[in-house]
Amino acid sequence: MTPLAGWENFYVIVGSSAGALIGLQFVVMALIANRPIVPGLAQAGGAFVTPAIVHFGTVLLLSGVLSAPWHGIGPAAGLWGLLGLGGFVYSIIVAWRVRLQAAYQPVFEDWLFHVLLPFAAYALLAIAAYGARTHVRAALFGVATAALLLLFIGIHNAWDTVTYHVFVKKRE
Repeated sequence: MTPLAGWENFYVIVGSSAGALIGLQFVVMALIANRPIVPGLAQAGGAFVTPAIVHFGTVLLLSGVLSAPWHGIGPAAGLWGLLGLGGFVYSIIVAWRVRLQAAYQPVFEDWLFHVLLPFAAYALLAIAAYGARTHVRAALFGVATAALLLLFIGIHNAWDTVTYHVFVKKRE
């Protein structure tokens, strides 16, 4: 029995939630797609909308990787470590995009949910991969924490995007 055996239900729930939320995000974007495009809105989308899909996709991919029938923790840890490093780099790109976009003046909550918390979640994935050989249980809880954090970040950011378009942009 591998160390991942006790995590199947967790990743089925988290992965299917992420998949459903990806679909919901596409539906919402389709519903607001007929709104007039103002200058800088596409640039803001790369900073504020696209990361939610990336975070949901990361959770979905992570759930798939950790639900595979591995014979040991090594290959799974290597994959989630690469995912963590990639997300870490992506968080830096998002920070750059948030800083450069001109359609919206970000407040602390935006920096927290679009940059700092994702940065921490992806760093946790990378750190958990590094520690997986010697501290398997702690590493698996680290991965689960990162997955849930990315899921809730994505939910918050998707909700923030929808409310911004409904309550702010619609009035304009």
